[in-house]
Amino acid sequence: MKSFLKTLLASILGVIIGFVLLFFIFLGVVGAMVAAGDHTVTIKPNSVLDLKFDRNIVDRASKNPFEGIGLFSMRPVKSLGLNDILSNIRKAKDDDNIKGIYLDLNILSAGYATAEEIRAALTDFKTSGKFIIAYSDIFSQKAYYLASVADKVYLNPEGELQLLGLRSEILFYKKALDKLGIEPEIIRHGKFKSAVEPFMLEKMSPENREQQLTYMGSIWNEVAKAIATDRKLTVDAINTMVNNITIRNGKSAVVNGLVDSLMYLDQVKNQLCKLSGVDKESDLNLVSFDDYTKVAEPKGKKFHKDKIAVIYASGEIGMGEGDNSSIGAEGLSNAIADARKDSSVKAIVLRVNSPGGSALASEIIWRELELAKRVKPLIVSMGDVAASGGYYISAPADVIVANPTTITGSIGVFGLMFNVQKAMADKLGITVDVARTHAHSDMLTMYRPLTAEERGVMQAGVEEVYHTFITRVSDGRKMDIAKVDEIGGGRVWSGENAKSLGLVDEFGGLSDAIKVAAKKAGLDGYRIIELPSQKEPFEQFVEDFSSEAKVWLLKDELSGTFKQYTTIKNVLKNQGIEARMPYDVELY
Repeated sequence: MKSFLKTLLASILGVIIGFVLLFFIFLGVVGAMVAAGDHTVTIKPNSVLDLKFDRNIVDRASKNPFEGIGLFSMRPVKSLGLNDILSNIRKAKDDDNIKGIYLDLNILSAGYATAEEIRAALTDFKTSGKFIIAYSDIFSQKAYYLASVADKVYLNPEGELQLLGLRSEILFYKKALDKLGIEPEIIRHGKFKSAVEPFMLEKMSPENREQQLTYMGSIWNEVAKAIATDRKLTVDAINTMVNNITIRNGKSAVVNGLVDSLMYLDQVKNQLCKLSGVDKESDLNLVSFDDYTKVAEPKGKKFHKDKIAVIYASGEIGMGEGDNSSIGAEGLSNAIADARKDSSVKAIVLRVNSPGGSALASEIIWRELELAKRVKPLIVSMGDVAASGGYYISAPADVIVANPTTITGSIGVFGLMFNVQKAMADKLGITVDVARTHAHSDMLTMYRPLTAEERGVMQAGVEEVYHTFITRVSDGRKMDIAKVDEIGGGRVWSGENAKSLGLVDEFGGLSDAIKVAAKKAGLDGYRIIELPSQKEPFEQFVEDFSSEAKVWLLKDELSGTFKQYTTIKNVLKNQGIEARMPYDVELY
């Protein structure tokens, strides 16, 4: 027995030592990756910037060079930062060593407003006289929208070009909840506040369908106009192709003027050789996005003491610190306060890319923005989505800048709880009893329905929060409160709709918003600082490491339904009064 125990303990100790050694080896690899990521890249003459959007595009990517790499996956899933994409295109425009841009558009993971910002930067790049070539084996509709800005668009001879118009798909959970015996307790204001519809209906309400067709129609018009302008076609011609499913293969894409030629990749590279002035493919120098991000800014650039703070507000709004993919009331408020108190910061640009979230958290952030606005210009730049709570925190701005394809509005609030009493009793045979000191001590429990009196209290709370919301918008936009209520009610708008309604001031992207801020502050020269400050890569890695395994395993197990899992998880987590977008809007 003693021998067995000694062997067992020795085995356990060996396993522990093995894991410790493996961990330190992994940390060594990580350290080497960080060191490798710090070197500066030098660009050779006659180079071509290779823009491949095969990763998710966010407003600002994490500084962590091993983001998404864990002991279990060892696969990098680092995002691309829109700020870095725009910066690289600007650098390339003035870089004598860069002869042109090659757009590899087999994948484009971005919203339409993000694609529109990249498109605008590429349009500006073309003023340098340098070329842009776009190629793909299969052009998704969004990828083709971006590709159409290029001088030449090439498609694999056996490839596809998808041009079908926009669609929005919503999952409805009512029947599933009925089967499970779960009863949603819903309190809302506004017939268009459809965030809760998936839990109470089996299909879209007429109001929801109306608002979707309105903003999708507006966004599609912008997409069709841009394609028609750059391809020397008409919007009517584009719409006819869509309605008749004219584009069925590569040949029809060429015949109808959407693609210049059908080519294989090696043929495209031959074209790049000619355009960049090299003789053969082996001499072709394609500079990757990651490498070009490390290229130093041109020397001789004057240092400016005055700063414009670009503050990123991306993701759902909640309490706490937040992170790269969520907005925390405390973390964002602290960043705004830092910018307000810093005398060298002459203006603030708040970049909003959020469907909303907690009404209370939105109010806390609003207050800090209101204080900042009193002492320096405050400009809002809207990304793909700046709606509900995302619009709440945008309202104090001196100027709101959005793309026509931005999704915004959704000025409304709702309360959502779930009663699982029937599910527990009928499905699991579990009953719940309660002892309470007062009549409504268990008002917020999940184990019984609300009484009529309690529902009235909840409804009054929703109405009060809604009144506060529209008051904030009324004050910020200098608009009559009745007018805000008329265009509010939870209704979603496109950026183009919103501008005509007075909810947005100007069209443009982040770069345009920064120019507006500089003008408001009277700055001829300035430098940009980005807030909230990101943690150093190693610190971020250690913090994220514990959750990596859990997320990786869930993604692997749930595959394509992982997004629905996170949506339901957020709904269950955020029970209370919400200023949030209806469901997750993703246009295909």
